[in-house]
Amino acid sequence: QARLVESGGGLVQAGGSLRLSCVASERTFSTYTMGWFRQAPGKEREFAASISWDGGRASYADSVKGRFIISRDNTKNTAYLQMNSLKPEDTAVYYCAAQIPGLKWNFWGQGTQVTVSS
Repeated sequence: QARLVESGGGLVQAGGSLRLSCVASERTFSTYTMGWFRQAPGKEREFAASISWDGGRASYADSVKGRFIISRDNTKNTAYLQMNSLKPEDTAVYYCAAQIPGLKWNFWGQGTQVTVSS
């Protein structure tokens, strides 16, 4: 069964950086849009960033724009989220997701915890 596995979460001080990775189990994911979502305690899951299948287009939520960078390496079936200038409000479980272009987000990882201390 196709799946996504995130890694790279952890505890970091405000102003610090982390890089999340998402490894896909199948090469077909190289044709999908990849995205990162996050869910803070007591809040709904929200979109953070996405990247087109070829890496040519990236989109960001206003809350992370200018601080986070999404990228992908299709030769490794991996998507990344470089998070810089982290803030306590970035604390959340971060989920990797994959979307067949034109359809909903069909595939989700199990999530990785990011905690930013003040």
